[in-house]
This record gives sequence, structure tokens and C-alpha cells, in this order.
Amino acid sequence: MCAMRPEHEPSAGIPERTAASAGKTERESKRAAASGLTSDEGARREDAARRRAAASAGKTVLTPEEIRRALSRIAHEILERTHGGEGVVLLGIPTRGVDLARRLAVRIGEFEGTPVPHGSLDVTMHRDDLRLRPARALQRTEVPPDGVDGKTVVLVDDVLFSGRTIRAALDALNDLGRPRAVQLAVLVDRGHRELPIRADYVGKNLPTAHREVVRVLLAETDGEESVLLGERDQ
Repeated sequence: MCAMRPEHEPSAGIPERTAASAGKTERESKRAAASGLTSDEGARREDAARRRAAASAGKTVLTPEEIRRALSRIAHEILERTHGGEGVVLLGIPTRGVDLARRLAVRIGEFEGTPVPHGSLDVTMHRDDLRLRPARALQRTEVPPDGVDGKTVVLVDDVLFSGRTIRAALDALNDLGRPRAVQLAVLVDRGHRELPIRADYVGKNLPTAHREVVRVLLAETDGEESVLLGERDQ
């Protein structure tokens, strides 16, 4: 006669799974111990990896102090060429050109003891590549109360490359009025012009290859300060 199984036999699967999970946790603990890494050491390694990634973004060509000196020099040159900054209006091209224009206005004001009008000039709708690239968000155009008519307008940008952004800025400025003269100040001139445009004030002339990228980092926008030269992403 065959023995009858109990109607409600306890399942052996649950303790088996529990034992397997415990074994897995124990093995993971042993591997972590064998690696010799504490949580602090792991965090330090992650921080080092981030630093290496940042370094690979490019070499530093301008330090914060060098940026400060370049802007001070440009401010002095503007004063010299405009007879003490008389009738000067600084208009920055977004994004970082606006921050640079503001800094130049502060420096000129410190040197001369009088405030210098400054603002921003959005060039988005005047770019010649609007139909070739995805739609861009419009930036702000802010013009000082006295406008630009009869003024010496100094356009300010971070990097001068092909010259096409500056051509767009000239078209945008034409919509605002008729300045007496228009000048251009840039932190970095990297060459490779495609249009007959030249900067009047340059923080640094930087020879580059077409495949290279110049990245300007400013505290107001990026939380750090430097100019980097790196390779373009493939």
C-alpha cells in the first residue's frame, strides 16, 4: 500500500530561495572585501574619473587670472580708442558675450569713474543657417535707454571663428538704429574666417585646426572660469 502524502506539505522552495539570496549577498560582501575598497575610496575613484573626463575635454589655454587680465587690457584699449569711452555702448552677443560685456562695463567704469551703458543683442533671427539647423530659442535683446543712434557700439562675443555670427549681429544692430561706429571685442580669436570681418579688440589670438573646439567657461554661466582647447566630438 502506498503511503499518503499530507494534504498541505510545507513548501521547500521558500527556504531554498532565502538561502540562495543569503549566499549571493555573502559572495558580494566577500568580493567587496577582497577588492579592498571602502565607500570613501570608491567615491574618490569616481571623483578622479570625473577629473580625467574633464581633462580630456581639452587643455587650458586661459586661466581665470589670464581672463581677468585680458579683459582689463581690452577695457583700457577701448578707452584709448574712444577718447575715454565717450558715447560707448557695449552690446554682448548671447550667451557668454553678455557676461563679458557686463564685465567690461564694470572695468571701464572703475577706470573712468563713470558707468558705461551695456546690454545684449540677440542674433538668432538673422543667422544664415536657420534653415540648416534645428530651431533655436530666442535670446533677449536689451538696449540702454538712450539707444544706439550716434553711439560707438562695441559688440562683444566670446569666440570669433567664421565671422558669420558677427555678420548676423550687424544685421540685428541695423534694426535698432544707426550707430556712429561699430567695433568688435572678443575674448578669443581662433581664425578660419569665412567673411571679411576683423576684431578691433582681442583677448587672445589662438591658432587652431578646424577639427578643434574652443570652449569658454565663465562663472556666471558655467560656475567655473577657463578657456579650453579640445578635439571636436566625432
